[in-house]
Amino acid sequence: MTLAEFFSCSLLAFGAPLAMFTMTIAHDPVRIIIMIVAAFGWLLAFLLSSLVWFAVVPLRSYLAFGMVFAIIFQEAFRYGMYLLLRKTEAGMKEISENHDIGSNRTEMAYVSGLGFGIMSGAFALINVLADSAGPGTLGLKSGSEFFFVTSAAMTLCMILLNTFWSVIFYSGIDEKNKLKIAWVIISHFVVSSLSLLNRKEIYMSTILPSYVILVITMLLAFRSAGGTAKSFIQSFTPRD
Repeated sequence: MTLAEFFSCSLLAFGAPLAMFTMTIAHDPVRIIIMIVAAFGWLLAFLLSSLVWFAVVPLRSYLAFGMVFAIIFQEAFRYGMYLLLRKTEAGMKEISENHDIGSNRTEMAYVSGLGFGIMSGAFALINVLADSAGPGTLGLKSGSEFFFVTSAAMTLCMILLNTFWSVIFYSGIDEKNKLKIAWVIISHFVVSSLSLLNRKEIYMSTILPSYVILVITMLLAFRSAGGTAKSFIQSFTPRD
């Protein structure tokens, strides 16, 4: 039973991101490199926030303190990744077989956002998955039976949010649209703050608002990428 829970939670959290990677990134070496660089950027942001948390001894027991600095550093590195991609557009076209790779800026935002998201998801869920694999304890009363599936669902939410956030964030900078940038930062704080409710096992109060924000963010990212209702319908229309 524990292995079944391990694989089900793993597929829930990483199934969709793995499909996105396989279908849109895996065939292009340059996209893979960009994704890895973005994932490394998230690691650096996490390292810096950890150093701040470790240095401020009186506030170590407050989870919200570490969360605030983690979000600040992540958004700073998201902006740093934007600058890096913009400065290397010409070089990417030269080394890639796809010479249009730097022309579609939304594509690069998507790739780097997915790298951000997968790395954040891996750090959030690996230890939980290790515990879910067993050994099981019969008659264990403490804790909720929904902890593992809730953790997997929130991990999927954060991976997708990071992907969409990057698309909106990059578009906001290109268009000098402060509202888009503000939405990314504020919604990041809101979703992360909602996750603090998991300590009290109020899982529905975390999942439902987070997924509502995910849907809104997805629609904003779709519009930022130039999508319309007509193009959405046409994507399901068979082509000759």
